[in-house]
Amino acid sequence: MARKFLYVVAILTMLAVAAAFVYRIWGEQLMTAAMVPSVEYEPLQSIEPNAYASADMWYARPDIVQDNPALWTPEGETVDNPGPASVFYIHPTSYLERTHWNAPLDDPESADRARLFVRGQASAFNAAGDIWAPRYRQATFGAFLTGKREARLALDAAYADVLTAFNYFLERNPGQPLILAAHSQGSLHLLRLLRERVAGTPLTSRIVAVYVVGWPISIENDLPALGLPACRKKGQSGCILSWQSFAEPADPGTVQTAFDASTGFNGKPRKGTRILCINPLTGVPDSAAAASRNLGTMKPDEAMEDAEIVRSAVSARCDRNGYLLIGDPPDLGPYVLPGNNYHVYDYALFWANIRADVTERLKTFLAH
Repeated sequence: MARKFLYVVAILTMLAVAAAFVYRIWGEQLMTAAMVPSVEYEPLQSIEPNAYASADMWYARPDIVQDNPALWTPEGETVDNPGPASVFYIHPTSYLERTHWNAPLDDPESADRARLFVRGQASAFNAAGDIWAPRYRQATFGAFLTGKREARLALDAAYADVLTAFNYFLERNPGQPLILAAHSQGSLHLLRLLRERVAGTPLTSRIVAVYVVGWPISIENDLPALGLPACRKKGQSGCILSWQSFAEPADPGTVQTAFDASTGFNGKPRKGTRILCINPLTGVPDSAAAASRNLGTMKPDEAMEDAEIVRSAVSARCDRNGYLLIGDPPDLGPYVLPGNNYHVYDYALFWANIRADVTERLKTFLAH
């Protein structure tokens, strides 16, 4: 299972980076022909508000006791006495087809990939409480490679599903402490969820922490709209963490170019602003930590059939632009992206630290 997980995540991300280089060299026409759906956008029927009452609409939730990917742990870790929090996790892109702008809910391949993402990422939070990971009609991979109107419509439709799932999640968890987490496309939807559903509401008082991983946040032009501050100290509750991992020498040019061309949530250009970087080894922004502070990196075995936790394998420091630099490239496998981009391993690099971090923030929350 670990082998499949690493393979799938690597392929998805390498495709994204390769597509970005193709776009820069050969232009929009070739990109559209090769990667972006050529079909007309078909508006999706809204999911019924009670649709998420069915366990079939979730990859993980407390009443799924068999084959629940969020309950996986590597050897040496257990989930015997989970904490009292409720965790809402949004998986990244797992749909690659060009035949639809949004993934059908019954597509078996994208569903299998999504389960692997839940297993490798959401599992870091399973000691803190029950994990809820919804199915949603995600935007296809190609929607991130074009400025077409259809791409925005696809992302809006995906977010509508996430919002419906979140509303049901809140209905079923009316008073529990809340942990929100996501990666890549999931983090994009989580940011919108924060702006439109959480900020300025009583929900902010229930937030233990928010993990917006693998998607850049402008400190100046995005963060103020999210309704919660960036985490400023270890163990702080009610705050946001975010990072993007690069080994050195790092070349985040592709990510930076896209960031510079975009507009912040306040309507101002993101160019010239700094990206939020919370070091997962320290729990605070703009900091550095030696590998000895790393409680455990998730690493595949030689046969790539399982994963183990390796202590003190990777250091981390935030650079002046807001990227998380991890020093010399660690040997985690062949799936490192151009520019020493370790996006594939954003969670795996710091799996045990994330687990400890959320536990400590939950302890602080419960003490208040």
